[in-house]
Amino acid sequence: MSDLFQQAVQKTADYSAKDIEVLEGLEPVRRRPGMYIGGTDERALHHLVAEVLDNAMDEAVAGHATFIDLEMRADGSVTVRDNGRGIPVDPHPRFPDKSALEVILTTLHSGGKFGGNAYKTSGGLHGVGISVVNALSDHLSVEVARDRKLWTQSYSRGQPVSPLSLVGPVHNRRGTTVTFHPDPQIFGARAHLRPAPLYRMARSKAYLYRGVQIRWSCDPLLLKEGDPTPAEGVLHFPGGLRDFLAETLSGRSMLAGEAFAGQAAFAGDAGHVEWAVAWPEDEEAYCNSYCNTVPTPEGGTHEAGLRNALTRGFRAYGEMVGNRKAAQLTAEDVTGGACILLSLFIRDPQFQGQTKEKLASAEATRLVENSIKDHFDHWLAAAPEAAKALLGRLVDRAEERQRRKQAKELSRKTPTKRLRLPGKLADCSRSAAAGTEVFLVEGDSAGGSAKQGRNRETQAVLPLRGKILNVASASSDKLQANQELRDLIEALGCGVRDRYDDEKLRYDKVIIMTDADVDGAHIASLLMTFFYREMPRLIENGHLYLAMPPLYRLSQGSTVIYARDDAHKDELLRTVFAGKGKIDISRFKGLGEMPPAQLKETTMDPGRRTLLRVVIPHGRTEEDHEEARDTARMVENLMGRKPELRFQFIQERAKFVTTELDV
Repeated sequence: MSDLFQQAVQKTADYSAKDIEVLEGLEPVRRRPGMYIGGTDERALHHLVAEVLDNAMDEAVAGHATFIDLEMRADGSVTVRDNGRGIPVDPHPRFPDKSALEVILTTLHSGGKFGGNAYKTSGGLHGVGISVVNALSDHLSVEVARDRKLWTQSYSRGQPVSPLSLVGPVHNRRGTTVTFHPDPQIFGARAHLRPAPLYRMARSKAYLYRGVQIRWSCDPLLLKEGDPTPAEGVLHFPGGLRDFLAETLSGRSMLAGEAFAGQAAFAGDAGHVEWAVAWPEDEEAYCNSYCNTVPTPEGGTHEAGLRNALTRGFRAYGEMVGNRKAAQLTAEDVTGGACILLSLFIRDPQFQGQTKEKLASAEATRLVENSIKDHFDHWLAAAPEAAKALLGRLVDRAEERQRRKQAKELSRKTPTKRLRLPGKLADCSRSAAAGTEVFLVEGDSAGGSAKQGRNRETQAVLPLRGKILNVASASSDKLQANQELRDLIEALGCGVRDRYDDEKLRYDKVIIMTDADVDGAHIASLLMTFFYREMPRLIENGHLYLAMPPLYRLSQGSTVIYARDDAHKDELLRTVFAGKGKIDISRFKGLGEMPPAQLKETTMDPGRRTLLRVVIPHGRTEEDHEEARDTARMVENLMGRKPELRFQFIQERAKFVTTELDV
């Protein structure tokens, strides 16, 4: 123990003040670049250009620059040039032996955006952008045209390699030019900037501030075959975000026609906001937001303000036009299918992290919401027909959302709730209705085989005793007293007739699975009649199906094929099994006699089975109405209370029977 104690004392003595390392200047950036640009991958590499471009954009937004040049060179370097005021080059008051330019390029948290006088709104707020680019570049040069004089200085990996030099007088030039090459020691020798993302970056900046002209150029050697990025171009969009949205949505149909677009200034010269929102019919949505021209891919408080304004606007409009369901709209319903562009300019915004991917300024929510709400109310009122159609689509989204929510709260969640379901129902384990199905089978024998062959997660089985009640000829009292139908209604959980609620249907598919004989067809007809009379919307919404079990199994050697009926069997004998010697043919007397594995393979496995969806005509045209009336007459004639109508139907069609009847 004494030796261990002495070792611990010795280790403590070895750890002293000399082990405390102090990183000065830009060395922390080179040691931990991820803290400043989010990593050293391709995204971080392109972020260097964004930092320099943001500084030029700040000059433009402040009204001091009218154009920005962005140039990609064949050697992998990038040049950003503006015609703004130029970075100051006079000695800095706190560092008399250094120019303000050198302080900005070599010192973290230095710049002209802290006091609030040089810039009202800016994207570079932490004073680390250009210094970080300098630290992570193996070469950086800067030219400043200011007061009709041109100054230049060069750096490498954050350190000046030449003094600030006066090149000479200039008369028709002003602004700052920065040329840098990312350091391969940081990003890897194979890392390189790509034209396409930089061009998209420049284009989005031009959209965000309609007063600037961005002149793009790229060495043709950098453009690979098939790359649509132009080698040169002038990006200038007087229409701002409205132009941006129109270009991105070109060729797509909109629910409300024109986009909701505009801009508004905040009181007290606190900034302004610009927006463009559209609801495409295909509902392929996106939301691109910016603060002071900086992208905020993770959203933030400005997006919350926009969502609040749109949601409140739709709710108020719904109340005005008498659409009570609009009160249930949420921001998810309103913006989930929308294409949104939002650009905010405010003083001293607060971001999460140096990469500024999410806006955290609390006041942005209030400023954006209050500015957009009145404009949105006027936009809705100006086109009432389009507004009502759009509101209707959003209400549909809300109802679908509520259906999904209710599906998670269905009665399969706990064993105690399962006990309340019909005793013979073998329920599935999945809690949500989506992707589930229930098989309605005749008798316990077929039910036993189906229960063994099913997928327990998604497939339920409800055995029914014999032939159910014919609801077309029975009174309502008999229907209510029939235990089989009561079990069926309870198992589905959606109610009947005017109380039917599709959102409460516990299964995505209801599959009638009966024997492939006359009795099975009769039971299937009785079940279809029940659904047609008591739950027509279940059929209209595409939930009712007929399983197609085989009637025969044909085998010869290793070849096994199932035939659905006599005609199919005869066809297989003439084709697949022709001239193959003795063929074993077995006829299934019923589903209950089929081994569970064969029942699963032929009738229950979604990957191999055949289902027929039951449909009934419904629509708005006169042809649809006539077809619906024909269907109603057919059901009444064949399943109704007048046997003479069924007898007449049989007599009229008896002459068409050409095969032996299975009676």
